[in-house]
Amino acid sequence: MTSTQDELKVTRVRISRRDFLRYSFLGSSAAILGACAPVVVQQQPGGADTSDAASQDAGTSAEVASEEMAEPAAEEPSGTMVWMGHQEVSGLGPDDMGPTVHVVMIYNIHNPLVLYNEFTELEMVLAESVDVAEDGLTYTFKLREGVLFHDGKEFTSADVKYTYDYYRNPDNASTIQGDFLGIDTIETPDDYTVVLNMAEVNAASLSNWAQTPIVQSEYHAEVGEEVYRTAPIGTGAFKLKDWNAAEFTELEAFADHFRGQSKIAIIRQDVVPEPSVRMLALQTGDAHSATWPLLVEDSIELESDSENFIVYRTLANSVKHFPLNTSLPQLAEKQVRQAMMHALDRQRIIDDLWDGAAQVAHSNLAPKNAFYYKSDTKQYEYDLEKAKAMLDEAGWVEGSDGIREKDGVKLAFTCTTITGDQARRPIAELAQQMLAQVGVDMQLAEAPVASILEGMTNGTMDASLFNWTYGSTPEPDPFATLHSTGGNNFCQFKNDTMDDLIERGVALVDPEERRAIYHQIQDLFVEEVPCLYLQFDEWMNVFSTQVQGLPEDVLSGDPIYYQAYKYTLNG
Repeated sequence: MTSTQDELKVTRVRISRRDFLRYSFLGSSAAILGACAPVVVQQQPGGADTSDAASQDAGTSAEVASEEMAEPAAEEPSGTMVWMGHQEVSGLGPDDMGPTVHVVMIYNIHNPLVLYNEFTELEMVLAESVDVAEDGLTYTFKLREGVLFHDGKEFTSADVKYTYDYYRNPDNASTIQGDFLGIDTIETPDDYTVVLNMAEVNAASLSNWAQTPIVQSEYHAEVGEEVYRTAPIGTGAFKLKDWNAAEFTELEAFADHFRGQSKIAIIRQDVVPEPSVRMLALQTGDAHSATWPLLVEDSIELESDSENFIVYRTLANSVKHFPLNTSLPQLAEKQVRQAMMHALDRQRIIDDLWDGAAQVAHSNLAPKNAFYYKSDTKQYEYDLEKAKAMLDEAGWVEGSDGIREKDGVKLAFTCTTITGDQARRPIAELAQQMLAQVGVDMQLAEAPVASILEGMTNGTMDASLFNWTYGSTPEPDPFATLHSTGGNNFCQFKNDTMDDLIERGVALVDPEERRAIYHQIQDLFVEEVPCLYLQFDEWMNVFSTQVQGLPEDVLSGDPIYYQAYKYTLNG
């Protein structure tokens, strides 16, 4: 693993045992559940948090951070903080949480019970405390009192129960249904207590369902999911002001937010597909940040201007990859997919098209997940002759047009990239040339991201190119993308062994036992090659120095945007 200067800086500064856990991600929900005594995480007077959880097997303590109850702002909020995303924001409800440009808006409109922050520490948000039973089968949340939704209704346990019951109900076909694996019943003994009884252990609980944004239950029940996605009501520091999916999303400060009113009046995220235009807007002061990164060379240029810009560098959890529709006959054989991996010069892609700011991927998990990452998985070196030999062996014969064929089926498919994606489109074009050298015909097309996500999920599209997580940090569970019933199974990947491993992985509480399972998952992933996995990017989030109150040396970029209520604008 190659360290960036920023990563080295973080390592030098954070050398305490507590901060080592932050960086190595051993303080995950799995470690919390692996405790030998019941876990009680609560907010103490003054905002300090304690946890009596101790993972004796790992010899570490699991620590949880909490957000302090902020005093209301003395002055009226003012100013508009402008962010820029690369794609349309097609919905603003919990089920739209996949793309980054959605998430940063949704978490400012809504709050979850708990949330992992920019240091991958678990924070209490709508919950004041959570008590996890020793056997991992009961979660008891004590909720904050006096929290209001944007319409003035008080937040209670009924809203939590309704949210979880709705999105875990198979009849509602939610893409996040898999996050609620293992939940049996939800009890609400009073307005400020929620008890979740598990039918089986789900060690990913605090990373998955407990981070689900809570909806205003009565309103959601009245208007339905499709309307709610366009006009959400949450408890967040900002409420929806105006929204045009293809152009912008605008939020305004919520005066009665429980952590205190934001000092910034408006957050606006504009849809700007072209990274060159996002770069220009930052340079001219028309925008304060890009929620989706610029071209790497542009981020590096702005990084050198420390007077005007702050650039956070973090290794991505998401893998840049070509998801493949493995239900198609030309993409169904793993030997074909393995051959295509050998045909791709992934290091050249990183060096020529990404300014070297990435690592070649050798797993579905990023190396930043140090505890669960398996460093000795099967690897696919660039080898055109080996790729050709594998395709020959699989019976795919090159025709007069140079395209291989088998049983009347051409080894051809269409890769649909995101409209206006200047950063990744060149990767698709170079990969097209590389695959053509071994007789694979990959045609290119473009479409809006919403159409791509729908087409890949429904199996009506051949392939695409984007970043997504197949297991994350600190939680390695890849249910949503690799389980046959996962809501974001873009590859139409169906493998009984993978399903079994995923189900076993979340049913274990001991981190060491879980690690063995996730090593097997990584080995199976690289053997089956459900997608053509390329690289883990060095993520660069750029902010104007006009934004005041930003954190230092973060380990995860997206959560910076979830805390917009803490920031102010200077100028």
